[in-house]
Amino acid sequence: MEKIVETKTCKHCSVSFDITDKDLEFYEKVSPVFHSSVIASETKQSDDERSPHSVRDDNTHIKDLWNGKVKYLIPTPTLCPSCRQQRRLSWRNETKLYRRDCSLTGKSVVSIYSPDKAFITYNQDDWWSDAYNPCDYGRDFDFSKTFFEQFADLQRVVPRITILNGFGENADYGNHSYHNKNSYFVCSCGYVEDCYYCVTMSDCKNCVDCDKVMSSENCYDAIDSRHCYGCMHILNCMNCSDILWGEDLEGCSHCIGCKGVKNGSYYILNEEVEKAAFSEIQKKLEQDIGYRREMYERFLKLKLQVPSKQLQIIHSEKVEQSDKIENSENVSHCFDCINARDMKYCTEMMMEYTADTSYDYDVWGENASQMYEVHCSGAAKNILFSNVVWWGYNMLYSDNCLNNSRNCFGCIGLKNNDEYCILNKQYTKEEYETLVPKIIEHMMKTGEWGEFFPSSMSPFGYNETVAMEYYPISPPLTPPYQGGGEEVPPLTRGRLGGGFNWSTYESPPPKVDKVIPADKLPSNIEDIPDDILNWAIECEVTKKPFRIIQQELGFYRKHHLPIPRRHPDQRHLDRMQLRNPRKLYERTCDKCHKQIQTTYAPERPEIVYCEECYNSEVY
Repeated sequence: MEKIVETKTCKHCSVSFDITDKDLEFYEKVSPVFHSSVIASETKQSDDERSPHSVRDDNTHIKDLWNGKVKYLIPTPTLCPSCRQQRRLSWRNETKLYRRDCSLTGKSVVSIYSPDKAFITYNQDDWWSDAYNPCDYGRDFDFSKTFFEQFADLQRVVPRITILNGFGENADYGNHSYHNKNSYFVCSCGYVEDCYYCVTMSDCKNCVDCDKVMSSENCYDAIDSRHCYGCMHILNCMNCSDILWGEDLEGCSHCIGCKGVKNGSYYILNEEVEKAAFSEIQKKLEQDIGYRREMYERFLKLKLQVPSKQLQIIHSEKVEQSDKIENSENVSHCFDCINARDMKYCTEMMMEYTADTSYDYDVWGENASQMYEVHCSGAAKNILFSNVVWWGYNMLYSDNCLNNSRNCFGCIGLKNNDEYCILNKQYTKEEYETLVPKIIEHMMKTGEWGEFFPSSMSPFGYNETVAMEYYPISPPLTPPYQGGGEEVPPLTRGRLGGGFNWSTYESPPPKVDKVIPADKLPSNIEDIPDDILNWAIECEVTKKPFRIIQQELGFYRKHHLPIPRRHPDQRHLDRMQLRNPRKLYERTCDKCHKQIQTTYAPERPEIVYCEECYNSEVY
């Protein structure tokens, strides 16, 4: 049982949050240790006076006077868990892609940095090449300045990789994606083939407009689903095939407009029907747009009549204040995690490999351990206050270091198995062990030690990042605020007030023969001419033009789907809004009336059951 040892007030949103004894144990466990001969030589006590045990010194660090080791304690957070995550996610541009010239060759390339951003950006091949050495940009630490000031200066000169996308074949248009084939606009995806406009996918084929789907094929508009085939417009489904409009289905096949059905076949609106009747209705849905709309409306009404489960927790133990957890143990305040152990305040651990012993860690989770205040790092251990560190060890305050860097502090863009670097300058082990403690002590005085990089230093506008999806805020009231590092003034609306960048850059419209408003498109896919590939469609919501690619058109025709009326960005936002928030509410079970925690807000109209009542109802 955790014991609350302190209640703090978030310095951004003024919400109260607790610090427990287990939290303090974790912060001390991951606090960095330095073996400094300088510290040992400065200790004037005799051997008889020294203690073999650690003692607290000024509540800032722990010294072991026996052997000269120093552990610099990580302080307790100044922000609440939500504000900490918001700050980390403001560094993650996942889906906003642009055309930009490589700073080295001038070649036009796909980039996560819009052309108006004043950064040095290299195409992937050039960035990984021997054309430059990131340590050539190293500089001495200046104790007259803050660390974040010096890090921001380094950001402006070290080349940044234009996009994170590798080991693929005909899948260049994507970000945070690897080992993909014949795919377009796939972000945070791995091992997908013939997929288009998908986000956070793995091991999938022939899918369009899907989010957080794994091991599935021939799916469209699927969300939070696994092991599905031929499913359209589904949410929270597992081991299903041939579904049209489904939610919370498991082991089902040939279903239309169903929710909460388990191991059912040939169901329509949760009622079992004969196979012949099912085929007749299925054919009518393909041919009659009016009937299709009618059935969809009936499905929406059904969803409000069938109970929803309070939380999605599968094959897991000791789970608290969390949702969408699978095969995990001892996790708290976590969301969207698979194979997680001993984690708190973590999200998007979606790998088959275990992540463990980490706090405040977002995205990836492959063989990761002892991570704190980290975004998108994997195959790594002991990573603190860092952004995108891959295959690293003992890395502090570093950004986009991608190839086996270790024992480095305040570095950007390392790629050559670098070790003992500070602000990209190479040191010996002894020099590093002496200088880093001094920098940490300096950061303690400036109030920087223990804080993740400020959102104002993010290379992206807030509205380009995942933070906008989970913590939406209003745009600045007075233009212009371009995406090149200018800070937005305090906002009159939004969860936080200021400290963010805001991008107003808009990509040039596509060069096409004509632009057609979405409401002018034929409803039936059979009436769509091949010439649509030369048109742009005006989004019915944002009015932004977008194009249909040939493979996408072929998918819609094969599955008798209408051409989308909304821009891909808007379609992604629509899908995100169908997911429950990463927030728990107090609510009463609508069957047994006991108090439960759920991601369904009390004012929502769904019927929500506790786990026991739900299981007795549907199984």
